[in-house]
Amino acid sequence: MPPSIDDIRVDSQRFIDTLDSWIVDRPGRVILLFLLVSGLFVLGLGGGGTDSGTDQFTEDVPAEQALQEVNDNFERVTFGDDSGTTQLIQSGTNVLSKPELLRMLEAQRRLADNDDLDVTGTTSVARAVARTLDPSADSLDEEIRAVERSTPGEIDRAVRTTVAADPGLRALLSEDYNARSASASAAIGTVSHRLPGGASDGSGTSGSSPLTSIQLRAEYIVSSVGGDITVFGSGITSDELGNVINDSLALVVPAALVLILLFLIVAYRDPVDLLLGLVSLGMAMLWTFGFMGLAGIAFSQLLVAIPPLLLAVGIDFGIHAINRYREEHVGDVSVRAAMRTATDQLVVAFFIVTGTTVLGFAANLSSSLSSIRELGIVAAVGIVFTFCVFGVFLPAAKVYADSWRERLGIPEFGSSALGSERSLLGRILPVGVYIARGAPRLFLVVVLVSTAVMGQYGAGVDSRFTQDDFLPPENAPAYLDHVPEPFRPGDYTVTETTHFLERNFQTGEEDTTTVYVEGPLHQDYALEALWKAGDDPPSSFVADGGHARETSIVTVIRRRAERDPEFAALVARNDRNDNGIPDDNLRTVYAALLDSPARERALNYITDDYTSARIEYAVEADASQEEVTDDTRQVADRVRFEATATGGVIVLKAVSDVIGESAFRSLVIALVAAAAFLILVYAVLEGRPSLGLVNVLPIAVTVAALASTMRYLDIPFNVLTGTSLSIAIGLGIDYSAHLLHRFVEEYDGSTDVDDALVETVRGTGGALTGSMLTTVSGLGVLWLAISPILGQFGLLIALSVLYSYLSSILVLPTTLVLWDRYVATGPGRDLTLGDADPAAD
Repeated sequence: MPPSIDDIRVDSQRFIDTLDSWIVDRPGRVILLFLLVSGLFVLGLGGGGTDSGTDQFTEDVPAEQALQEVNDNFERVTFGDDSGTTQLIQSGTNVLSKPELLRMLEAQRRLADNDDLDVTGTTSVARAVARTLDPSADSLDEEIRAVERSTPGEIDRAVRTTVAADPGLRALLSEDYNARSASASAAIGTVSHRLPGGASDGSGTSGSSPLTSIQLRAEYIVSSVGGDITVFGSGITSDELGNVINDSLALVVPAALVLILLFLIVAYRDPVDLLLGLVSLGMAMLWTFGFMGLAGIAFSQLLVAIPPLLLAVGIDFGIHAINRYREEHVGDVSVRAAMRTATDQLVVAFFIVTGTTVLGFAANLSSSLSSIRELGIVAAVGIVFTFCVFGVFLPAAKVYADSWRERLGIPEFGSSALGSERSLLGRILPVGVYIARGAPRLFLVVVLVSTAVMGQYGAGVDSRFTQDDFLPPENAPAYLDHVPEPFRPGDYTVTETTHFLERNFQTGEEDTTTVYVEGPLHQDYALEALWKAGDDPPSSFVADGGHARETSIVTVIRRRAERDPEFAALVARNDRNDNGIPDDNLRTVYAALLDSPARERALNYITDDYTSARIEYAVEADASQEEVTDDTRQVADRVRFEATATGGVIVLKAVSDVIGESAFRSLVIALVAAAAFLILVYAVLEGRPSLGLVNVLPIAVTVAALASTMRYLDIPFNVLTGTSLSIAIGLGIDYSAHLLHRFVEEYDGSTDVDDALVETVRGTGGALTGSMLTTVSGLGVLWLAISPILGQFGLLIALSVLYSYLSSILVLPTTLVLWDRYVATGPGRDLTLGDADPAAD
């Protein structure tokens, strides 16, 4: 037979009494046990490694898995090597003038001559123009001589001829290219590198790509050429992705520590208590990061959220523990008696806060992204560790320290509790009680309507996931000019470069989308069907003469036909409508193509059994993820075979969709789970399950206010801010649960609800105020981070704490007054609050 509620209540009290005995009677043993456990967690520090960039968030998305299948089928390696690409972005008054063409050629020659860069080939408009000037030139040295020997007029004519003959070169010139004057303000050259077999090009991962060192070396080499040539590529992007978080933390952590330490000094006002609080915070951090190492969980950009969370809850627990003890340790009350009374109450309050906070964070386990699930796991475990440290270790250490103080006669400093009735704070805190006394029903209606309006508005928060989320803004904030040198972040160029490409070029290196086609593709109409899908392209696609700019098996066939007369004749014999696309005997055409030097390139776009193919389309650099995704699906639907829209842009859009869905799903789960837990806890502990529902309203106000703020400030859901709503629930419960539990202690059927509320908001409200100021100021400085995603997260965490505090202080008293009036003492009873001013009680 299952235990009754009374049995559970008795067992709970027995457990609390046992824990009290260990804390107050054996504090030395408790301290030793926690130090031993800390030693075990030290072994796990750093064991999980680190992870950065966008790859960590895309691996669980179906669109990414489809893209990986495409790459596995079509990305071919030669002799165990893979390739990577570096872009040389040249800008100036006219990059097609003789001096600028020579600069590009010289930069490519110096890069090609450096054996450490493993250059396999280079392309640029400059090279194409040089070969037009001298068709016999077949090396960079000869091309440089061809340009040097030519007059400016000859070069202008060669530019016009070259670009007109090869539309693909037009993509390497800025949109302001003028054929009449043979001028353009920017051009792109490319350099291909041979990488070790199986190596990644490093996009999205910090320091793991050979391209990082290659492109950093290329920057140094190209700088010796002169002019304005920027080296750009996935290696440099990867390097900046890895550095930006470290530089952000190096900038904001010292400021956060100074502010947190300052407010902790004010809150504790005693050096011993301050030291105990800091040691406890450090222990909670150590246990959590040690657990990550032992569990093999890598520290990622998303897990940057963990230290602020632990600080927020740890600071709150620490100030509450010390403040509650100080309330009891007055007069002749001994250290042990005061702590026994304090822990009797705090263990229950901490348990309620921990349980609901864990449920709030664990709601992230519903996400389909493993990185968000890992955040939920680590946050939940970290909060449990924080409960253990501040609920057991800190009280035991306080008993041990104060017992030695009494023996040695060492005085205490600032030992009065925060929010005492004679203090300014003590007179301000009961403002919510004043409102509840005057017009509780009207105020509740205002709160409910306001929450509904904010919730409706906040439901329109956008979800976005781009690489720009992880990179600093193009223009560094002005305050960085005043940051001392040891803390000043490095220079970042990737954002500026990508914006330059978007402004000046139709498409960049990464601005492509892919359609994956499954055949059989040996049927006569196959190639015509693939090509016709690109006719009359949608708006986000780059168009050339009414057709999408694409790279496919069709373009490979056409290019091979231009260079091989024998293959061209084969194509012509099997091209019934004379458009350069074979529509007969395709097996024969494929076989001849795969038996030619173009085999490796062809296998990038069709499998050797002719069952599947891929088509890459160039898209406008400034097109949105949603536009590219919708347009790619539209083009895929045109193909007569089974076709799937995929590619990097579509993967990022899929991730942003998952993030938005996860945010709202985890919000609903967290609210329902927290409400159920609170109802159960108060049913067991107090026999009043309705108190659990009372606790939910301030949380709902907090979440609605935070969501509406996100929309107003145009802060989207991304991999970090997408967790903010469930985090707001966790932190919001923290504040309202402390106040509600203290109210339950002060309230009984014969106690005036007004007196109980005043005692509650002065006693626990004082500790909450110290905790709020410390957390908001300490974590709010994350807004100064140069990483946008980290700055937005810091702002949202600070706001969620502030909103939680305000809703608890202002809204909870009204709900408790109405609860007492209509639930606790029966419906219809007119509760008359005391006439005395709460501030004077």
